[in-house]
Amino acid sequence: MLGHEHSDNDLSGTVHGPAIQSGKVYGGIHFHGETAQEARGPRPPWQLPPSIRITGRSAEVSTLEGHRARATREGHPTLAAVSGLGGVGKTAVALAWLHTIRPHFPGGQLYADLGAQSPGGPVDPGEVVGRFLRALGVPTPQVPPALAERVALYRSLTADRRLVVMLDDAATAAQVRPLLPAGQCVTAVTSRRRLPGLSVDGGHVIHLEPLGREAAVELLDSTLADSRVSEQPEEARALVDLCAGLPLAVRIAGARLAARPRHGITTMVRALTEEHDRLEALAIDGDHDVRAALDLSYQGLPAGAAHLYRLLGLHPGREFGGPVADAVLGSDAADALDVLYDASLLIDAGQAAGTERYRFHDLVRLHAVAQADRDESPGARAAALRRIGYHYLANATRAEEVIDPQHRTMARDYGPDPVVVAEFGDGGAGGGTGAADAALDWLEHELPNLMAVLRIARPAGIPALGWQLADAMWPLFPRRKFYPEWREAHREGLLAAEECDDGAAVCRMLTSGGLGELDMGCPEQALVMFERAADAFLRTDDALGHARTLNYRGLAHQRLGETDRAAGFFGRAAAELPDCGDRRAGALARFNLADVALSRGLYEDAAREAGAAREVLREAGDTYNTARADALAGRAYLGLGLLDRAETGLRAALDVLRPMSADHETARALGGLALVSERRGQPEVARRYYREALILYSGAGGPGSADAQEVRDRLDALGPEARENGTADDGGAAG
Repeated sequence: MLGHEHSDNDLSGTVHGPAIQSGKVYGGIHFHGETAQEARGPRPPWQLPPSIRITGRSAEVSTLEGHRARATREGHPTLAAVSGLGGVGKTAVALAWLHTIRPHFPGGQLYADLGAQSPGGPVDPGEVVGRFLRALGVPTPQVPPALAERVALYRSLTADRRLVVMLDDAATAAQVRPLLPAGQCVTAVTSRRRLPGLSVDGGHVIHLEPLGREAAVELLDSTLADSRVSEQPEEARALVDLCAGLPLAVRIAGARLAARPRHGITTMVRALTEEHDRLEALAIDGDHDVRAALDLSYQGLPAGAAHLYRLLGLHPGREFGGPVADAVLGSDAADALDVLYDASLLIDAGQAAGTERYRFHDLVRLHAVAQADRDESPGARAAALRRIGYHYLANATRAEEVIDPQHRTMARDYGPDPVVVAEFGDGGAGGGTGAADAALDWLEHELPNLMAVLRIARPAGIPALGWQLADAMWPLFPRRKFYPEWREAHREGLLAAEECDDGAAVCRMLTSGGLGELDMGCPEQALVMFERAADAFLRTDDALGHARTLNYRGLAHQRLGETDRAAGFFGRAAAELPDCGDRRAGALARFNLADVALSRGLYEDAAREAGAAREVLREAGDTYNTARADALAGRAYLGLGLLDRAETGLRAALDVLRPMSADHETARALGGLALVSERRGQPEVARRYYREALILYSGAGGPGSADAQEVRDRLDALGPEARENGTADDGGAAG
């Protein structure tokens, strides 16, 4: 509450290091919240992959557009599903259509690969809705944890927005339904299945057949871009017949011929015929036609590109960047990547963090895995998987160092080979908001891959990679609130640490995971985890680790409303931590004691404890928590009626917190300054502070949060606006 609010008791420090934050954590943090630019409206997302040239599909595209026109006339959203065999060109057709209608949909384009054929199985719709909400400008802290709430918010945001959504490789209609936008939006779904269930939702389902012979020949001609098709028309027809009219197979065969301009089409026909003769049909109709083309293309690859192809098939995520290929090969993979791309074995997945990204068509990935099983030894496959995992661990660790340099205190193992590590902007470790934001963006973008690696670490026999990766991902979770991943990462990390019989790692997973439970509003579960860690520290005579859990347990009891017990734990932590050598954590415990005192109206105690905490935190170089202590002391002085001292502390805090984008803590300082202004009879100045606080609270916790509502109540209590004489404030909220 303003004046003597109940603090969120953020704690910067893990069991083994001084930089964990819990609860509603906003310090040293860079939210994707409202900036001045975003206040005018977030930029529309443009997520569709690039479109490729298609042939022989004008009728299907016209059908899709006709369905859209009818739905628009009738005032309905447009839902279309494109089904067909693997490799028949479903995604290409949907993209070709959606790219042509982009000018009519200024609200943006959303894209998700739903992973029906993914090695990890179909994607959880809740994960996709969360990504869509963030893309639509919802600050991460405002993304609801429950699927139903996410879907409701998604529908509300899209009700008045003209938006295109593409849902690629869907498994079922049930997976698709939560992802359907509201209003006059267009949704395109692709699937191997026909998904008749979408007809219930007003969907129009079209099934793609393989290309007719002439259309397939036209596609082959455009792929070769020379005169061979016109000079050898019968051979061209025979070749596309062997490809069964599947565009993927035609492109792969054509790419191989294009790389061999002196070879006639007859050569490819002969070779592909031999491949068909030796292949057995796979489970899915049509796959054998693609596989024949893939086998031929694979056999024609240079040794280095073939080696990379096999090993990239082991990548556990859906897409990857060029540095992953470097890690797999242990050397520069740019040339080999170009060969695979030119051979139509890789698909362009756009660019992120300054690097090109690629993905496999699911049939191509299965083929690559089969070749790896056949041509790579078990040891070579295991080594490649380890290099992939260590690459992600090294880069996640680098991001962790940039964002939160005090967090990592436990050793990391990157294996025997050199690792490729990214740089995130300028400034080095801890070196600037830009670098920290870039590092956070990298962690967020790579989160699906990081989680995929974490999930396979134990089955792959490298459990230490699992808990270390969960630990390195830590800075992302309290800052951008990926709650399901936070919980899963630390549960899996805990199992991995237990498998390693690493007591210190077990305690780290318990405390970091417990802080996540605390942040998710589950203080009972958090307390169980903190107490388990405390018992483990006692058994190993780790006095420092045990003392740190006192602070954590205090936070859990405070969230449970047990302030007396919380104060007892904070007091013990404040006494024991300095004796164990961690003065900074002891100062944070005193900060928490001050917060309890403030909530009880014990302003002198709060001012004393906050001041003592501030001095130690300042000496430790912890500018964020020093500013928080200034703000807390300022609110205590406000309660004592010492307005000048209150303003001094609150302004000092504001000067530090505002540039950090620590929105929640900044809003608290602004609320305190507003109260100071009210006490001085300056309602217009108070209004300016309250208005800025309201914007920040709404961005950090949502417009309906208790903090935001309290500010509205204070604004209402000030009555009608009227500028008082002589109250212009040179250092007001806008300053």
